[in-house]
Amino acid sequence: MTKRSRRKFSAEFKAKVALEAIKEVKTLQQLSTQFEIHPQLIARWKQEFLQGASRIFEDGGKAGEPVVEDTDKLYKKIGQMQIEVDFLKKALTTLQ
Repeated sequence: MTKRSRRKFSAEFKAKVALEAIKEVKTLQQLSTQFEIHPQLIARWKQEFLQGASRIFEDGGKAGEPVVEDTDKLYKKIGQMQIEVDFLKKALTTLQ
């Protein structure tokens, strides 16, 4: 007897399928054929998507902003670029 493993779907894929279901252009059966998943799974993802949609607008609309984890590295790069700009400006003024 072979053990059937569950497929894992990415959050992007689930959102894509849920949005297609919300549009209601195609039936759940048509979507299940298109994406090769069970219609009940699509219905569950649609429900979860609609329940969690309000979280996007929580925290003053900051949910969509990227999180910068390595600010020290970025500040170092900005400093290096500023030095290069200053050097090039100085070199340009001496040539004129």
